[in-house]
Amino acid sequence: MRVLRKTAYLLTTAAFLTCGAVYTASANEDLAKLAADAKNWAMPTGDYANTRFSKLNQITKDNVKDLQVKWTFSTGVLRGHEGGPLIIDDVMYVHTPFPNIVYALDLNNDGKILWKYEPKQDPNVIPIMCCDTVNRGVAYGDGKIILNQADTTVVALDAKTGKVAWSVKNGDQIDGSKGESGTAAPMVVKDKVIIGVSGAEFGVRGWTAAYNLKDGSLAWKAYSTGPDAEMLVDPEKTTHLGKPIGADSSLKSWEGEQWKTGGGTTWGWFSYDPELNLIYYGTGNPSTWNPVQRPGDNRWSMTIMARDADTGMAKWLYQMTPHDEWDYDGINESILVDDMEVNGAKHDVLVHFDRNGFAYTLDRATGELLVAKKYDPVVNWATEVVMDKDSDQYGRPQVVAQYSTQQNGEDTNTTGVCPAALGTKDQQPATYSPKTGLFYVPTNHVCMDYEPYRVSYTAGQPYVGATVSMYPAPNSHGGMGNFIAWDAAKGEIVWSVPEQFSVWSGALATDGDVVFYGTLEGYIKAIDTDGKELYKFKTPSGIIGNITTYEHGGKQYIAVLSGVGGWAGIGLAGGLLSPDNAAAWHGAVDQGREQGDESQVVGTAGLGAVGGYAGLADYTTLGGQLTVFGLPD
Repeated sequence: MRVLRKTAYLLTTAAFLTCGAVYTASANEDLAKLAADAKNWAMPTGDYANTRFSKLNQITKDNVKDLQVKWTFSTGVLRGHEGGPLIIDDVMYVHTPFPNIVYALDLNNDGKILWKYEPKQDPNVIPIMCCDTVNRGVAYGDGKIILNQADTTVVALDAKTGKVAWSVKNGDQIDGSKGESGTAAPMVVKDKVIIGVSGAEFGVRGWTAAYNLKDGSLAWKAYSTGPDAEMLVDPEKTTHLGKPIGADSSLKSWEGEQWKTGGGTTWGWFSYDPELNLIYYGTGNPSTWNPVQRPGDNRWSMTIMARDADTGMAKWLYQMTPHDEWDYDGINESILVDDMEVNGAKHDVLVHFDRNGFAYTLDRATGELLVAKKYDPVVNWATEVVMDKDSDQYGRPQVVAQYSTQQNGEDTNTTGVCPAALGTKDQQPATYSPKTGLFYVPTNHVCMDYEPYRVSYTAGQPYVGATVSMYPAPNSHGGMGNFIAWDAAKGEIVWSVPEQFSVWSGALATDGDVVFYGTLEGYIKAIDTDGKELYKFKTPSGIIGNITTYEHGGKQYIAVLSGVGGWAGIGLAGGLLSPDNAAAWHGAVDQGREQGDESQVVGTAGLGAVGGYAGLADYTTLGGQLTVFGLPD
């Protein structure tokens, strides 16, 4: 098998006749050439296929042990640093959590700051960010750096000067704050910037929007729930598991008008197939977390979507967790690989490691489900996903009653559910090596107790309706994470490396037969493709960023942002790990629930992880630093 064909990215202007189309080809060709050059890291995910694989091979499994720190850079922000830098020619672009500072660093001059952009945002956005004030990176296109700010403002900055070229508000704030925020990295496709939205824990109705790269005008907007026209679906042509979805497919799966506050937000990663001209992404949890309050399949939350890049029209959809009862957002990345042999036939596939603990392999042209298997053996909320196409349960997970959070139509306090709400894997992206044909996946090995309760919707106020507590999976190695190698054609774990805490960093595979990832304690680790540890170095803070590589001056470098935080590190990031703070938080939760006032428990959605990760305070503390590694001179 091989990775998505790079040649398809290189478009020419010859086929385009209008000025607008010439601009499209020129802008996209520039980005495509930059991304195809392994010396750069020109997209947040490395390439459109989301493989996070680099063809650079100076650093090998034989010499990686000699890596040393070459230089560092302090971001000046002490919250969770997700995502990673862009490297384009001789400039590195570094981003931070809120207030979402962007730095341009000159690689030819000791990382000198060429420019700095610091937006002025209302700090009231901070308490509506579910699981820390993270931002997952900037994008590049047409000489612009694209930033998705916490307050949902999308800004295009001149890549050379940092001056604002255009700015647009992605969130709908006409009626005041609705709890919308921006955390995801944009993706530039042809002449458009693709952007999602966060805020399902506030009852936000999710969408994906495309803005014209040239001036920021809206090209299209596709909602995750609601009427067909607003979702950009054709009931006769858009399919689910090979069959047309039919009219009002979303509306029929919600009670009344619950779809208007139905969640399905789009804060994860995007991928793109240039030959099919399809964008792929996942939608998040339905709102509220309490499943009793929203009967039905709650379509199209928890869904992988394939949409036309030009129009936004959906070609196919696949809902992984109908009527989600556990907050298993479906927003994780989809990795595209060509010519994978599955069940005796070759397919161009999409591989998705979902929060719900199942890894899915689908034909990315048709949406046909090829493989659906657990990628952590402790997953227990469902026994399997039905693969019999003749069954009325085809494609549906088979829920185990013991781990359902509703019994006989009533709220049920449920214990021992695996995985926890943060999933077997959250947004931290996996990597794929075309050399081995394997996927290398950071995972959480965590279970939970889940207590739903009734909640009413008020715009701009928390709309969670559940509290959770998380802990290491029982009867295993006692840790909260594993780093695994996965065979997506067979649906099998090839090997697994246990970790003390969840692996919350994005992984990187290289042509030098080395795979990199980071740990919550702060280690960057290098392993060979058999899982053997080759190198580790402890950075100043826990790593939830994504490992990146680039070449400059003829030498290969590895770069990573460290700064503990995110959902797993929210206890440290929010100062909640002291006994007094923990007691105060639990008291607020109890009081808010008794009074039916979730405004007293802002952040409840993210704080369920606090207890399970309390031990992090013994290993690391807050920070915000870029560390760059290289081989000895």
